[in-house]
Amino acid sequence: MNKYYIGIDIGSTSAKTIVLDENKNIIERILLPTGWSSKETSETILKELKSKKYDKNNSTIVATGYGRVSVAFADKAVTEITCHGKGASYLFNDVGANANTVGANACRAQTFELLIIDIGGQDTKIILVENGNVVDFLMNDKCSAGTGRFLEVMSNALNLKMDELCDMASKGSNTHISSLCTVFAESEVISLIGRGEKRENIAFAIIDSIIKKVCQQAQKLYKPNMKVCLTGGLSEFRYISDSLGKELKTKVEAKTDGRYAGAIGAALMGM
Repeated sequence: MNKYYIGIDIGSTSAKTIVLDENKNIIERILLPTGWSSKETSETILKELKSKKYDKNNSTIVATGYGRVSVAFADKAVTEITCHGKGASYLFNDVGANANTVGANACRAQTFELLIIDIGGQDTKIILVENGNVVDFLMNDKCSAGTGRFLEVMSNALNLKMDELCDMASKGSNTHISSLCTVFAESEVISLIGRGEKRENIAFAIIDSIIKKVCQQAQKLYKPNMKVCLTGGLSEFRYISDSLGKELKTKVEAKTDGRYAGAIGAALMGM
């Protein structure tokens, strides 16, 4: 009988589920809004998994994220920092995370460092990984500036979808938002709209304020020539990763599966 490893990452805005086979190949992705109840979301995920013939008899299930304690059917729960470290290492080919036993022994003499920038719905995590293991991390304060929620609020203020905002920002310049508070920043955006500033420039200012806040955190752990990657929902937007790279003066890698990093890491922990 085939064995499967399932990772469930219930975050503040979305719930991500990944199924890995015994060879660590991703064979299933499930993405749902978290909604008001993590418990209800976890029950929906369970029904979805059962409909695809995954159950306790053929799977190991690990939960992570803010809502991990709500996943009653999980075999265990692991912190999101650990899971994001494992998942990003898997996605961005950190040798320590992906090598077999022989390969891992061979590479121990050399340190492989990966800096993960995870921009979530309500927080931003900066995670330093060496050979697949988390060695340090930082998180933003309780203010949502510099997070996906901030971008969502600002997109709504401009009556745009987030992908439209990013595309528009790439065409703007020379406008800035000074406030680090989401409420006051939204007021600044409304003022800019009122005085006739181009939407492209306002969009640029919104993204620029996120990038500067995130990079201010990242620079505390970043070292020259270190591999840097972006995870979380915003990793789907090329303009975000390019802007982060420009500010940090390095390449910031991003993949579509970056939003599943936590779930991937949880599935790997099940192994």
